[in-house]
Amino acid sequence: MLDSFIHQYVPPRGDSRDTLLLLHGTGGDERDLLELGAELGQGAGLLSPRGKVLENGMPRFFRRLAMGVFDVEDLKYRTHELAQFVKTAAKHYAFDAGRVTALGYSNGANIAASLLLLHPDVLAGAVLLRPMVPLIPDRLPDLENVPVFLAAGKRDPIVRPEQTAKLAELLREAGADVDLEWSAGGHELTPGELTLAKRWWTRTPVEEVRS
Repeated sequence: MLDSFIHQYVPPRGDSRDTLLLLHGTGGDERDLLELGAELGQGAGLLSPRGKVLENGMPRFFRRLAMGVFDVEDLKYRTHELAQFVKTAAKHYAFDAGRVTALGYSNGANIAASLLLLHPDVLAGAVLLRPMVPLIPDRLPDLENVPVFLAAGKRDPIVRPEQTAKLAELLREAGADVDLEWSAGGHELTPGELTLAKRWWTRTPVEEVRS
């Protein structure tokens, strides 16, 4: 299962027990978020898989039928597959499976949100950059006190603001501790948002929320 995803793994530095699961956006790869992950994680290990679905030659984590319209069955399948990969990687690389936080951008943020909703045992928290609602589960998971940081642009032409707001509300309904930050920009990330994400990480210790 470990070889099912092309990926990179960077061991933690110092005494960090945390691991960041880096999930790139459409057209990215396993190298895209390594620098951001190292800056945000401050010594956390980095696990960065490449999405296996190709859209016009560009890697993604799941298929879509049109802009903003997801192939939900494929999304579910790919989410289950990614969850198993993370569990296998934890055993292979000997990192703490209870201290994995997702850092996802756009398509990567959406599959990270899907992980939270379908496999709540996999992630101890998440940083979701430009996310939208990936799916509505049949039953909300128990995300009691799971910390989640969302960042969205009010002028984003790809992700409508109401979609991000709806995801934040869905996660809150499930019990997550949600911090939603807005910028005046579009789909691109801003330095201010990344600063806020780093502050969030520093003041929000990632705890083992599952016994």
